[in-house]
Order: sequence, then C-alpha cells, then structure tokens
Amino acid sequence: MAAQDDRSVANRLFFRLFQASNILQKQTVSAVGLTTVQWAVLGALSRRGYEGGIAFNDLTEYLIVSRQSLDGVLKRLEREGHVRRIPHPDDGRARLILLTDQGRAYWESLQPQIHDFYAQGLESLSFDETISLLHYLNKLQKDLEQIQPSPTKEEATHRNDAFET
Repeated sequence: MAAQDDRSVANRLFFRLFQASNILQKQTVSAVGLTTVQWAVLGALSRRGYEGGIAFNDLTEYLIVSRQSLDGVLKRLEREGHVRRIPHPDDGRARLILLTDQGRAYWESLQPQIHDFYAQGLESLSFDETISLLHYLNKLQKDLEQIQPSPTKEEATHRNDAFET
C-alpha cells in the first residue's frame, strides 16, 4: 500500500509541475508578451559576461532546450531585431547569439512588468518558503537529469536469455 501511495503522490506532483508549466507559459504571454522560451533567451543573453554573445550549443545546454526549439525562437527574435547570429571567432562554422542594443533596451523596458509578474506569482509564499521551493526544485532538477531509461520488456528478456545460455 505504501508503494501505491508513493506513486500517487509522485503522480500528483509531476502533474502539478505540468500544470504549473502550462500556466506559466500562458501567463507570461499574457502579462509580458513573451513565451517562456523567449523570456529565457533574452534573460540568458542579458547576463553580465555575455555581452559578446554565447555559442548556440552553449545556449541550448544552459536553457535545456532542443536545437530546433531554440532555432525557431531565435528566428523570431532576429526578425524583431532583438538578437543577431554572428560568426564565432574560433570556429567559422559556429555562430554566437548576441543580444542587440535594441534587444537589450527591450529587455530593460520589460523589467517592471517582470518584477510585477514575479511578485504576483510568489504572492502567497514567504521569502523563506520561496528559498525552500528553489532548493527543492534544484534537487528535483538534478534527480531528473540523472534518470536512466528503464529497459523495455524486450530488452530485459534479451538480457535474461543471454545469461541463460
């Protein structure tokens, strides 16, 4: 019975994360006019130390998004003049993603809306609760990154057959 309860709680937790992610996506578009990935890209590019850009692959790893997803978002941000792809100085085949001056000004103009979004989103949590939530989400992220796929029934059967011969 305890294992069933554990599965039930885990199912509820992961479903709530799914719902929260969808609500976040919907609310960011409504409140700030950006998708969560656009928001994350602009935020990542605006970080101190990245004024000269960041390699495309490094940005995918930092944001934990697929190359295809990031490429689509970058194309839109490029059309809007917020980012540019420039040749990587060390690798002619690679590109750096650079926040343009227009993109930086746009990001800065969004800061009051973003601050208000954060305040409303965390309204029912105390500072200590927010720190705890961040701590537990960091732990969950690390655990999720360590997940190894379980073997399929066919793979497990094949392994068992190999031991019997």
